[in-house]
Amino acid sequence: MHPSVHASTTPDKAAVVVAETGETISYAELDAASNRAAQLFRAHGLGHEDVVAFMLDNTPYYYGLTWGAQRAGLRYVCISSRLTQDETDYILENSGAKLLIASASLAAAAQQLTTRIERYSMGGDIAGWPKIENELATMPAERVADERAGVDMLYSSGTTGRPKGVKVPLPEEPAIDAPNSLVLLAAAAFGLSADSIYLSPAPLYHAAPLRWSMTVHRVGGTVVLMKKFDPEGALAAIQHYRCNAAQFVPTHFVRMLKLPDAIRAQYDVTSMKSAIHAAAPCPVPVKQAMIDWWGPVLLEYYAGSEGNGMTFASSQDWLAHKGTVGRALNGLVHIVGEDNETEVPVGEEGAVFFESESVFEYHDDPEKTASSRNSKGWSTLGDVGKVDEEGFLYLTDRKSFMIISGGVNIYPQEIENHLVTHPKVADVAVVGGPHEEMGEEVIAVIQPVDMADATDAFRDELMRYAREKLSGVKVPRRIDFLDALPRHDTGKLYKRLLRDRYWEKAKAETGAGV
Repeated sequence: MHPSVHASTTPDKAAVVVAETGETISYAELDAASNRAAQLFRAHGLGHEDVVAFMLDNTPYYYGLTWGAQRAGLRYVCISSRLTQDETDYILENSGAKLLIASASLAAAAQQLTTRIERYSMGGDIAGWPKIENELATMPAERVADERAGVDMLYSSGTTGRPKGVKVPLPEEPAIDAPNSLVLLAAAAFGLSADSIYLSPAPLYHAAPLRWSMTVHRVGGTVVLMKKFDPEGALAAIQHYRCNAAQFVPTHFVRMLKLPDAIRAQYDVTSMKSAIHAAAPCPVPVKQAMIDWWGPVLLEYYAGSEGNGMTFASSQDWLAHKGTVGRALNGLVHIVGEDNETEVPVGEEGAVFFESESVFEYHDDPEKTASSRNSKGWSTLGDVGKVDEEGFLYLTDRKSFMIISGGVNIYPQEIENHLVTHPKVADVAVVGGPHEEMGEEVIAVIQPVDMADATDAFRDELMRYAREKLSGVKVPRRIDFLDALPRHDTGKLYKRLLRDRYWEKAKAETGAGV
């Protein structure tokens, strides 16, 4: 299915509602907006396989652009509004984007960009940038003549710390409304349908919020879009709009659970039937508390932007297998040893590989693409885990010590590469330590050139230095000093030793698992 179909059958039905204001876009309006966007892209010379980029705050008009790119056969790159100028310029250049649309609220960052492409503002003024609304108003609301299905190209970080574009082929069937078996499978598993009133509380530049909400549009449901997550605001939206589905990250659960009992009790959440979550491991006590509160409506999955496989766990599955991220829903799960080839016995840890027909590559990075596969054609996201006798997967480690804070993937090497350039820093390691609310926090362990510099003043100096080049989520929340980092004679850093100190200390202090 496709929103254009619903524009014909239920034109007045709400496709998008802004949670905070009630502003509504109908399916007929969404269809017209996406047609105008497709016409604009064609008017600017963008053809099949070309790339357009969006750097936008959450706005209901986001969807007119993404669906416009989809029906114009484009690849659309959704850029985080929290990246630095260097990071954004890299993505624009690496992706080959030919046109950028940015929120006026991001004007300060947008005006620093150096990549030379066509630029437009949305929702206000950016000095020197035309307003996209003015351009769209001149475009016809009819379909482009060479309509065909496009696809997103979303960025995740690579082993070097630079973002990597996950590039999948355009759909073999060019019709924009051609059935997609994976979309239909996911929609059925997670209970999404034309009756869905789906709360989307997270930024649309992330893969899960974007793809899940667009899936709701495919099946004809209504997306209730939050401009920004607020724990009480989410509960209020569920009650007011009678939301029956939503997608969260564990940090959302933590923040809602931390609300005073009297506030939580004010809101009726019994309409919720599908509380989808992923992006980061959910602590067992947090998930148990959510099930106790909302009932057995939590639905968990494990997957990546690469789309190479997916596992699924209902609340009933999880209650019987606490800590699991589910059994394979798409593809087959294999746990392999250090050679990335030989499967290990049930219950033993190893690298998690998916065997599936899905194809992806990391744009302009053949080495990383090759490293994600083994000789059998199975592919991995780099995670470590194990399966039990019933085939339920448990994740026991994360790719290359990637830090997941509040559902956001943070790669240490980029932070390390910047901090080590400080003249007073001899060596640096960045690890994830436990954080009650965010899941993990970024910790920088610094070996100063001179241990006499291991002072609070130097710690503050390093914080300022980090903020010069790194986006806020990557700036360490904590900086500790060591006279020597644990390195092998070969130069290999034993980062696990550093990381384990923080987790073991937290475990000892709480007297329980972290």
